[in-house]
Amino acid sequence: MTPQNWLQLAAMLIIGFFMLRGLLGKTSPDEAHALVAKGARLVDVRSPGEFAGGHIPGAVNIPVDQIDRRAGEMGTKEAGVVVYCASGMRSASAAGTLRKFGFSAVADLGAMSRW
Repeated sequence: MTPQNWLQLAAMLIIGFFMLRGLLGKTSPDEAHALVAKGARLVDVRSPGEFAGGHIPGAVNIPVDQIDRRAGEMGTKEAGVVVYCASGMRSASAAGTLRKFGFSAVADLGAMSRW
């Protein structure tokens, strides 16, 4: 193998790692639907502009940078919350913030397209 082939292989492995990492820890679409059907709050953590451009019916918009200030809008800390965004990065951040605030039933759907 040439040095260029090794670099290409390394790049593909790194990209694959981050793609897989983005799916690990995500709630399955079926589980997210079931949680929402049972009363979990569905939260879109994208920007208001993204939300206005289309969102999952029934979702509320609380941008990821407002999660800490607006955590009280999620209901009780035991109530279910399902978060999503465009790619899964912001929803992972929001889920972590909610867990730090003591929310025990946080599900991270990841990308809205997974709904």
